[in-house]
Amino acid sequence: MRKVITYGTFDLFHEGHYRLLQRAKTLGDYLIVGVTTEEYDRTRGKLNVIDSLMTRIENVKKTGFVDEVIIETSPGQKFRDIQKYKIDVFTVGSDWRGQFDYLKEYCEVVYLERTKNISSTMLREQNRPILRVGIIGTGRIAERFIPEVRLVSGMSAQGVYNPHTESAAQFAEKWQIECYKKKEKFYSAVDAVYVASPHETHYKYVREALEHDKHVLCEKPMVLMRSRAEELFVLAKEKGRILFEGIKTAYCPGFDKLLGIACSGTIGNIRNIEACFTKLENSSSRELNDIRYGGSFTELGSYVMLPVFKLLGTNYERVEFDSIRGENGLDLFTRATFKYAKSMATVTCGLGVKSEGRLLIAGTTGYIVAEAPWWKTTYFEVHREDMENVEKYSERFLGDGLRYELSDFLSTINGSREKECKLTRDESVSLANVMEQFLKKEGREVESFII
Repeated sequence: MRKVITYGTFDLFHEGHYRLLQRAKTLGDYLIVGVTTEEYDRTRGKLNVIDSLMTRIENVKKTGFVDEVIIETSPGQKFRDIQKYKIDVFTVGSDWRGQFDYLKEYCEVVYLERTKNISSTMLREQNRPILRVGIIGTGRIAERFIPEVRLVSGMSAQGVYNPHTESAAQFAEKWQIECYKKKEKFYSAVDAVYVASPHETHYKYVREALEHDKHVLCEKPMVLMRSRAEELFVLAKEKGRILFEGIKTAYCPGFDKLLGIACSGTIGNIRNIEACFTKLENSSSRELNDIRYGGSFTELGSYVMLPVFKLLGTNYERVEFDSIRGENGLDLFTRATFKYAKSMATVTCGLGVKSEGRLLIAGTTGYIVAEAPWWKTTYFEVHREDMENVEKYSERFLGDGLRYELSDFLSTINGSREKECKLTRDESVSLANVMEQFLKKEGREVESFII
């Protein structure tokens, strides 16, 4: 008897799951399926699992392809199960290609191709649809999106659009999703849109998506003008759609914990914030060569302004900018200083100058410090006058962190409005307003920034 084993969460059971089990069965005579527990899913970064373990097991059994169901509870179990059940073939979806090659020493390993355009008819009949997300743009951030969306139960990457069709086709082939050459077909095939295109195109795509009654998650900076941000949020409200700006730090658990402690009074009244984020970009990169839209502040400014607006609010009295520029005039390093009635803040960001990137929140009775990369907040400390009195906090930050904003985006679409406080409409509008002020100071033609 040729024994086959596969594993999965099988949440919101859909046609893709069915086909995977169907093909797994053809690889042998006896199919064993390991269904993961909620606890194990959380440890490996799977978010938003909805169905109970028993429901997921029953759905797997109902396919008729499975001879035996076991429960996966911990890392390393796959190896032990292969030995225990004398497995001949281990198989999983091609999403995991290469990650289980180490098992080839013990059995045959087969990666089954992913089902494109998964129909959620079965789920829709139960009023539990999977959110089909379409991607606009095929750059670095879009590359990070696909592995992250697959770890958020209830979402599926449907397809991609890029006016550069060759780039879109290559992206779609790599990630086994649909490539759309016509925007109308793209919009008709999805429920929500993730905008990961160049900065200057965000406004056009966000507006188009909202006009097509789609929810939108747009990468930072969403837009570069205050009036455009206000316009898009008004349109989203009129359409009854959710509009999120994708600054991953705003949604990560560690940053949320840090904000809660900072606002709890544990360091007294907050009087000063210092936030720094620098990275050294390749000299040939778009960020250092796009004269109209590039530079360090448009690329990283949203991150460093985030803790300032979250903790001190958006009603600052004035903001001033200082920059170090490259030969082409783009800012390699920028410092923005915010003055409030009873506090101040300094934010710095750089693409051509490297600095110690940390977040410091100073209060009347103590301070909080999070070292780089604080924008992926995994650890921070609370210090007071007594140098031995230090409170230490830690939190997990999994993968690229996009799964946290995707999870909150989905929860908000499904009716949980509390997630919108992670990055409010007013904060997004204020971020766009500061970007506009900076670009005007740089002498760039803000009014022409819409394509």
